[in-house]
Amino acid sequence: MLILASASPRRRELLTQAGFTFTVLPADIDELRLPDEAPAAYVQRLALEKAQAIHAKYPDATVLGADTTVVCDGAILNKPADIAEAGQMLRRLAGRAHEVHTGIAVVSAAGQRSHVETTRVFFGAVPEAELAHYLGTGDSLDKAGAYGIQGYAARWIPRIEGDFFNVMGLPIAALVRLLGDKTAISA
Repeated sequence: MLILASASPRRRELLTQAGFTFTVLPADIDELRLPDEAPAAYVQRLALEKAQAIHAKYPDATVLGADTTVVCDGAILNKPADIAEAGQMLRRLAGRAHEVHTGIAVVSAAGQRSHVETTRVFFGAVPEAELAHYLGTGDSLDKAGAYGIQGYAARWIPRIEGDFFNVMGLPIAALVRLLGDKTAISA
């Protein structure tokens, strides 16, 4: 049995599209960043802690933990607290490149493995009228960096370097390599 230790609707969607059969049991852990913790180390630690928390309750299962963050000029841009913060984040990303880091971890009776995938995302200009429209949809509030690459914000992203699905929150190819166990995949 595969358990996704995340409430993310995008991760559920990606796992389903990739042919996985799984149960969703979100982990409730402290997600505060440690002092001087590098962004990649931060998401890797959170992914592992989420998977470990659920695995402790279901030791016979294989548990997937994941966490994603956006980094611009060394600053971590997690989910915005409100529309004003979302607007600040998107203005900061406009016209420049940033990185998206996703930590994934798999914990099972056989042990634990983790990986961090990094994708570089290039933003173009973000016209104020388009920004106002996007912020009005509320879509920016539940996403690291205040945007989803698969939706309206795609109009501002002329290119990426790396895994597209990583920017959505779950690098599927890396996950398949990490699992290494085809029994977790539906036929």
